[in-house]
Amino acid sequence: MSILKEKFKLINDYEIPKIGFGTWQIPDGVEAYQAVSDALKVGYRHIDTAFVYKNEESVGKAIKDSDIDRKDIFITSKLPSRIKSYHETEEYFNMTLENLDIKYIDLYLIHAPWPWNEIGKDCRIGNAEAWKKMIELYNKKKIKAIGVSNFNVDDLKDLIKRTGFVPHVNQIPFFVGIYDKQKDLLKFCEKNNILVQAYSPLVIGKALKTQEVVDLSNKYSKTPAQILIQYCLQNNTLPLPKTLNFSRMKENSSLDFRISDEDMMILKKINHDPRRS
Repeated sequence: MSILKEKFKLINDYEIPKIGFGTWQIPDGVEAYQAVSDALKVGYRHIDTAFVYKNEESVGKAIKDSDIDRKDIFITSKLPSRIKSYHETEEYFNMTLENLDIKYIDLYLIHAPWPWNEIGKDCRIGNAEAWKKMIELYNKKKIKAIGVSNFNVDDLKDLIKRTGFVPHVNQIPFFVGIYDKQKDLLKFCEKNNILVQAYSPLVIGKALKTQEVVDLSNKYSKTPAQILIQYCLQNNTLPLPKTLNFSRMKENSSLDFRISDEDMMILKKINHDPRRS
C-alpha cells in the first residue's frame, strides 16, 4: 500500500494520513494553487497550511477545484501565534474557514506557545484561553481534532493542567540532527498519546547533504529526501515535506522501504543541527 493511503489514528479515533503536504513559504496565488493541485494529483490527501502563511484562499480553491470529496482530504490550519484570547480565537478560526471556503477543519493548532516576535514570552494564561475556545469548537464538531505546534514538555503540561484536555497533535521541528534535543518531548507525547507531526523534515533542503544521509541514500538506492522522510516515519512522527516540483512530490511519497535499526541509530546519533549550517 502507498504511504499516501496509510493513516495514523489519533487518540479520539479520528484518522490522519501518515504523510502531509506542507505549504509554508509557498506564496498565495498561482504558486500555492498549483502546488496543492499537483500534490492532490500525486495522491496526497493531507494538506497543511496556516493563517499566517497567507495562502489559505489558494489552498482552499485548489482543494475545491480538485473535485475530490471533502471528506477524503485532511486539512490542517493554525491559529496565529500572537492570538492568546478566548474571543479572538473564534474570530480567527472563522476567518480561516472563510479563506479555505470549508465548513469544518480536520485539525486546528495553536501555532506557537508565544508570538514569533516574542519567543519565550510567558503566555500560559493566554494559551489556556485560546485552548478553551478550541475545545468548544471541537465539541461543536467544527474541528475534528485540535492540537498545538512548537510546544515543549512544560508548555504541554501547563496547558493540560489548566484545561484538562490533552492535545491530539503537537507539530514540531523534527529531523535528522536534533534527535537528542527532542527525545524527551517525543517520549512525553508518546506517553500521553499525542501524535507528533514533523515539520521541515528536509530542513528546507539543508539536510540533504548530510554525509550519513548521503551514504544511506546510496546504500538503499533512495534519494536523501526519501531517507529523511522515512526517518521521521520510523520515529512514529508524521512528516510534512514541501516542494513545488511535481516529480519530487512523487519522490517524497515513494517510501516502499525500511531503514534498518542499525542505520536508524546512525541517523539518531547525528548531533549537528542542519539549520546551523
